[in-house]
Formats: sequence, C-alpha cells, structure tokens
Amino acid sequence: MVRFLVIVVISLVMSAVGLLLAAWLLPDFHLDTGGFLVAVIVFTLAQALLAPLATRLARRHASAILGGIGLVSTFLALLIASLFPGGIRIDDVMAWVLATLLLWVVTALGTWLIPLLVFRKRRSDRATA
Repeated sequence: MVRFLVIVVISLVMSAVGLLLAAWLLPDFHLDTGGFLVAVIVFTLAQALLAPLATRLARRHASAILGGIGLVSTFLALLIASLFPGGIRIDDVMAWVLATLLLWVVTALGTWLIPLLVFRKRRSDRATA
C-alpha cells in the first residue's frame, strides 16, 4: 500500500513538473494558476487510466504501434485535461505536439527513475537495520 501511494505521489509531482515546464517553454501552452491543481489531477488520472487501455488495444489490434502507446495516452490525457475550464489551453498544433513529447518524457522518466531510487534506498535501509 505504501508503494502504491508513493507511486501516485510521484505521478502527480511529475505531471505537475511536466505541465509547468510546458507552460514555461512553449509560448502557445497556457496553464492558468487557478486550474493548475485540477489540470494536474485530471491529466494524471487520464494518463493512468488510458495507458493500460491503449496498450491492451494495441496488443490486440495493432502490435506494431506498441512503442508509441505512451505518446498516444499522453496526448489523450492532455486533451482530456484541456477540456476542463480554467486549466490548460493550447493554441497551436506544434504546441500540442511539443507538449505531448515533453510531458511524455518528463512523466516517463520521473515515474521510472524516481521509484527505482526511492525503493532502492528503502531496501538498503532495511538491509542495514
């Protein structure tokens, strides 16, 4: 249970970092401060729900696109999060593409590397105790 909660917190933090980076780096990506928390939660939930579904569908119907599933689920999560008023607004097609790539890289690296570091430290702490 603790592991699950740590992973949820890491996912939320990495989504927040990715959205903030996109807003900072991309001029056509707008993130309103009033809707920031909603945008982070909706994006994280949508990505968590869409990734396994998209993977299952791709495995069944189009296994050649399995490598791009993370990008597809990130784009769809971004699209869903942008539907909520007062959070994310993206004005240009290139901003959609770049925001998808940036969020995919940030969330993928963060949710892959940080748990390795956190849980490796916990294992080494338990071993020395």
